[in-house]
Amino acid sequence: MLLRFTLLLLLFLTGCSDTKTTSWTRSINQLCDNKPNCVSTIEKREQFSVRPFLLTAKGEHSWEEIKQVALQLPGAKIADQSDHYLHVEATSKVFSFIDDFEVEKKAEQLQVRSESRVGYSDFGVNRKRVEAFRSLLIKQELIKQ
Repeated sequence: MLLRFTLLLLLFLTGCSDTKTTSWTRSINQLCDNKPNCVSTIEKREQFSVRPFLLTAKGEHSWEEIKQVALQLPGAKIADQSDHYLHVEATSKVFSFIDDFEVEKKAEQLQVRSESRVGYSDFGVNRKRVEAFRSLLIKQELIKQ
């Protein structure tokens, strides 16, 4: 009986899982979908938009330093990177949810996007992450206030 219950529970949980948990595609240039679990500097919709990250003269020549700041965010590890682009997976401590945090240097600014892989709402976690990143960059004089 216990085995049957365990198998049914496992089947149920597997059936409810989102395939997005294991797959990821570069999304820095995409708008957020309509779920409140994403924010981006390219968004115009208030619910999903965050203020631009305007680089200082120092910041324009400090890509490696900007990457190191991103890695100071809680649960952050590099998932992908290329010239002036960084994809960080931010894993939550409690449930080990993975959020995708992307940064790309474009001219005199940083394009930033943070999105949860699973779930409908993120309860403001991605916005807080982006604003924490902003605060750290301002502190190091890499972006303007």
